[in-house]
Amino acid sequence: MEFRLLRYFVAVAEELHLGRAAERLGIEQSPVSRAMRDLERLLGVQLFDRSSRQTRLTWAGQVLLIEARRVMATVEQAVQATKGAAGGYQSYLRIAICDGLALPRIATLLADSREDEPELDIRVFELPFSQQLKGLHDDLLDIGFALSDAVTAGLIAEAVWTDPLSVIVPTRHPLLAHGQVRLDDALKFPVVLCHPEAHSGCYYQIQAVLEGATVPPRVVEHVTSLGLMLTLVGAGYGIGFAVASQVRTLLRPDIVIRPLCGTPPTLSTYLLRRRGEPSAPMKRFIERVNDGSAPAVDPPVL
Repeated sequence: MEFRLLRYFVAVAEELHLGRAAERLGIEQSPVSRAMRDLERLLGVQLFDRSSRQTRLTWAGQVLLIEARRVMATVEQAVQATKGAAGGYQSYLRIAICDGLALPRIATLLADSREDEPELDIRVFELPFSQQLKGLHDDLLDIGFALSDAVTAGLIAEAVWTDPLSVIVPTRHPLLAHGQVRLDDALKFPVVLCHPEAHSGCYYQIQAVLEGATVPPRVVEHVTSLGLMLTLVGAGYGIGFAVASQVRTLLRPDIVIRPLCGTPPTLSTYLLRRRGEPSAPMKRFIERVNDGSAPAVDPPVL
């Protein structure tokens, strides 16, 4: 399989639109469309559901998206390691983040680290929880940030911060009549959730919140990424739940964020690492994480 096919596939899977994917890749649309047909023929599976007006990933396509991102992250790590060696870097950290995290927090953390230690080579990868565990075990990663603490033997998970959970709705929706939304009112509408087989702590944390409601959720779609969840919410499939600060960074005009009434439930983020004494750069990085781990409060949504 050519690496090019995976790169094209990730763009199409994330955009769910051939034109936008081609624009993102900087090529014409026809080679992208042809590449997707070639990839499906090569694998012998259907990756996209084209039966409706909007292109959607099949479950096989969602699984391939997870694996393709992992392959691309590994290749990028190899490239960065080579460039780092040529640049004379003496120390580095390999950090993985999972989809759905509050990225403004991590951006601030990385900026502080770069300012305090400009000589430290920090490489960042986006990987699902299960791949973070494997990368930590295989010494391909130093630190992971995930929404689950269900680590395997030899690893440590430490809760480092929490973020309030909000309701995500399309731009035209009855819930927009309320500045804040009761969870039971939100669950009167169909819901788009993370897939339990995506091995993401996001699913289990949100599921625990929904089990506390008196209205059982009516799940219409399971997805493997925040981006796909927002796409389906924007298209009117249902509502979703996510961290508001993360959703705002994506600047999507087709969705609106509403806070939950009362004291909102929160998603916990965990720092993952191998057991044992951390390296000096890792220890300093963890200290920065702990220094800035006070819970964030989202500003009110008007």
